[in-house]
Amino acid sequence: MLPCYVLVDLETTGGNPVEDRITEIAAIRVEKGEVVERWQSLVDPQRPIPPFVQGLTGISPAMVSGAPRIETLLPRLLELLDGAVLVAHNARFDHGFLKNAAARAGLELRVRTLCTVRLARRLYPHAVGHGLDALLRRHGLDAPAVDPSGRLARHRAMGDAEALRAWLAAAAADLGAAALRDAAAALLRSGSSLPPQLDTVPEALPQGPGVYLFHGDETIPLYIGKAVNLRRRVLQHFQADHADAREMRIAQQLRRVECIETVGEFGALLLEARLVKQWQPLYNRQLRRSGQLCSWQLADDAAARPQLRLVRGAIDATGDRLYGVYRSRRQAVEALREIAERDALCLRALGLEAGSGRCFAHQLGRCRGVCCGDESAQQHHARLRAALAEHRLQAWPWRGAIALRERGAGGSELHVFDDWRHLGSAPDEAGARALLAARQPLAFDLDTYRLLLARLRGAPDVLALD
Repeated sequence: MLPCYVLVDLETTGGNPVEDRITEIAAIRVEKGEVVERWQSLVDPQRPIPPFVQGLTGISPAMVSGAPRIETLLPRLLELLDGAVLVAHNARFDHGFLKNAAARAGLELRVRTLCTVRLARRLYPHAVGHGLDALLRRHGLDAPAVDPSGRLARHRAMGDAEALRAWLAAAAADLGAAALRDAAAALLRSGSSLPPQLDTVPEALPQGPGVYLFHGDETIPLYIGKAVNLRRRVLQHFQADHADAREMRIAQQLRRVECIETVGEFGALLLEARLVKQWQPLYNRQLRRSGQLCSWQLADDAAARPQLRLVRGAIDATGDRLYGVYRSRRQAVEALREIAERDALCLRALGLEAGSGRCFAHQLGRCRGVCCGDESAQQHHARLRAALAEHRLQAWPWRGAIALRERGAGGSELHVFDDWRHLGSAPDEAGARALLAARQPLAFDLDTYRLLLARLRGAPDVLALD
């Protein structure tokens, strides 16, 4: 198949390469089609083995008690892998565990990998099922009979490595050694770190800006992201998941990638924000729909107590002395406390502390004394207004709706906004005006507000529509 490769199989305490640990390791080094060395060892995982895993593999805590730890075995494995390709069934799994184990041991694992699940899918695209049991059954192969304890060796490291070697030999006999060699070489060229169950061909992914959606078996996407180069960004996900449990969970569930191209990055940012709120993907942490936004409103009268009140619900940046937009009351209060500490503002005057007379912060020298008459209400109000100035919501600077033109390698696009709300995007002015005519009432969106505000700090190409 390849000039030199090592068949590797691991047994582990679970499926998370960051949190779980290896319990058994086996390797078979093959050079020019001949087995030159076999090596295996139980491994002390230094943690419990769940009962389900014990039942599946037959590896008990008593068996691994006193076995070598993985850091003492890695140098031997690295010797076996020297100059070879690591071949495994669902190589991402084994490679992920080994890479994390090596990092914890202060070692670096640099090796090319070949996934035999992806190899089986390429060689037999119309077959149903590409798990090891399905491959053995389809080719009429028996699982290795017994391990040294008399148990069936399936789901033991060396037994599975031998089963994989038997399948490679059967595939070569069925399709020819050249077909097996060419398919393996093609996978190595395309980057074999891709999830084995992924139906999307990487070469088919566009290389321009846009939004990508990771789909599993369910209707709701697993994850939505944006990129200036869709193909490169998608592939980066699969390079990072060995050290990130969240990325690994996404990769394990991923079935296909959907891409929506945009003219430029700004359009991709707007589309990402909208789609994340629409679909609420499981693995998106940011841009998700907030419950009820809130903002601080400054009282007109300096003598008012408190001088600020929290406004919830419909946020409207139209000059109502609103400062900051927050996704929760807790976030708003934390932000205001930081401002108060920085500018020696009184928590009682702000409504963040109950009581009368000298406040606790004044006793510590962190309040100038509006609470006890050392500072006038007007002075405190003026300082508060100055401290909040950078957080003030900007009033909509146009009389009506606008279209903001974005140009890119693929042409141009008009993004239509009215009072900070994004109505949609269109390829030309006629489409932009159609969006305006069909507009529906939209709530203020914090992410859109921030994106547009940042865009307007440049020199955007703006077309007034009203």
